[in-house]
Parts: sequence; C-alpha cells; structure tokens
Amino acid sequence: MPTLNYNKQNMKTLLFLIFPILTFAQTMEFEIQGHRGSRGLMPENTIPAFKKAIDLGVHTLELDVVISKDKKVVVSHDPFFNPNCTTDPSGKFIKKENQGNLYQLTYEEIKKYDVGLRGNKDYPEQQKMAVYKPLLEDMIRESEKYAKAKGVKPLKYNIEIKSEEKEYDISQPKVEEFSDLVYKVIIKQLPPKRVTLQSFDYNVLKFWHKQIEQKKYKSIALSALIEPFDNNEVQFNLDKLGFKPQIWSPYFAQATEKRVKELHELGIKVIPWTVNKREDMEKVKAVGCDGLITDYPDRAKGL
Repeated sequence: MPTLNYNKQNMKTLLFLIFPILTFAQTMEFEIQGHRGSRGLMPENTIPAFKKAIDLGVHTLELDVVISKDKKVVVSHDPFFNPNCTTDPSGKFIKKENQGNLYQLTYEEIKKYDVGLRGNKDYPEQQKMAVYKPLLEDMIRESEKYAKAKGVKPLKYNIEIKSEEKEYDISQPKVEEFSDLVYKVIIKQLPPKRVTLQSFDYNVLKFWHKQIEQKKYKSIALSALIEPFDNNEVQFNLDKLGFKPQIWSPYFAQATEKRVKELHELGIKVIPWTVNKREDMEKVKAVGCDGLITDYPDRAKGL
C-alpha cells in the first residue's frame, strides 16, 4: 500500500476540498428560534424564559422591544401590560381597561409590575414565578453570561421592534428615535453578525436598510414579518418594502413549498412563526424552510 505524503501542499489541497463541504453543512443547519424566549414554558420575554431556551438548545433568542418614558429599551411584546399575566404593585390583577401605556411609565415604574406569578391561561405548561420585564441590555448580558457558563456556541438574537404607524408618539416614539435607541444597545453589546432586526412595520425596515446602506448603522440582517391576513404574495411585499431583506418571516401555514422555492431563488431565507406542534415543525422543514420560531423549543429538539 502506498504511503500518503502529507506535505504542506497536500494539506492545502485537502483543506481546499473540505472547506466548501463544511461551509455547505453549516449553511444547511435548521435554525430553531425561541419565541419570546420560551413562552410555552416560562413567562414570556423574561430572563428565565431566555435561559430556558438556551437550556433547550435554541440557536436564536427571539424577542420584542418597546420604549419606556425615560427612553429605556424594554423587552416586552406590547407597549402595555398583558391582562392575562400581569399583577400591579399592590397585588391586583391587571385588566384590559387598566393595562396602561409603557411609553408613559419610567422603567423603574414598569419593574414594579409582576408578569409571571399568575401564569398564563393560554399556556398551561408555563411555570409560575415572580418576574418582571427586563431591559434589553440586561437581557443580552444575562443571556450571554448564561450561555458562556453552559458552554454553548454564540447565540443569535432576533429582535422585533414593535411598531405601528397609528401609535407613533402615543405608545412609542417615531421610527427614527425608536431605531436609534435599539441600535445603540445592540452595537454596544453584540457583534452585528449575531443580530437580526425584524418588524411588521415596513417603515422600520426601510429606515434600517437606509441607515445600513449609508453606513450609519453597521450591517445587521433584516427580517420582514408578514401579516397573515394581508396580501402575503412575495412580489407585492418586496415592492412595498423596496429592497430584498435577508429573511422572510410569514405565518407558518403560508410557508408553502412553492413560496419557499420562490424566496430561495431570490436569495432570501424563510423562517416562519409561530410553529408549536411537532407535526407542523416537520412540515415547514420538509417544504424547505431555513428554520422556525416556536413557543416550545423542547418540541423542536432533533429537527
């Protein structure tokens, strides 16, 4: 049997052949995103929910942000308190008629409201605990520290700016100020390559795209969230958006094989929301989606 001569030239050739294979395998990894951390299991958008998602092996922490009266970036799905799970500082349950406006409260005031002790009737598996809405900077710091202690590879973050045009200057600042506040926190704490910025508000995505194009923001992946009851045709939304985002994030039932193929041909990844049943997870993977967003990262294990 001839002996292989592993000289430098042979090693270079071997690496040249192997590298594309390894790169291809990495790009083919099916991405699991923990929706609001792990909403089905822990109080949503709280540090315990993000730690649970890390324990369950997610690649990406998905979260939402709003702005407080004192211009802090708060991790919260809504610019008000959810009446399904919030208790006020006096111990009374928040109801729809008094759910408040976080944009009119300082963060110190927001912290006094508990969002976990009651649990959430819509998510019976959710663990009950005393917990409050964190700042984005605290959420990132604690998640990074926890992931490092667990020895997991660097996390990605998919941050949604919760924004509606009719709410500008009512429950949120205008797009420019909102975006600048969020960007400053991100860039201070994370490499841009580990962050995706998503929104249903195309004004937000257009602004970020413009800032990136003009080199005012560092390059961050942008994800277009698609409303299920609006026109969800690809070309219609691309025309409305005015540019190609890196990621397309539709309601999972609208991620058909045909649409996924169309988006892939445009060089756009497809990561649908919110996929909670195992059979649906397997379906979206089978039609070619690049990942999924779920309330139950435990159900996505092994995909």
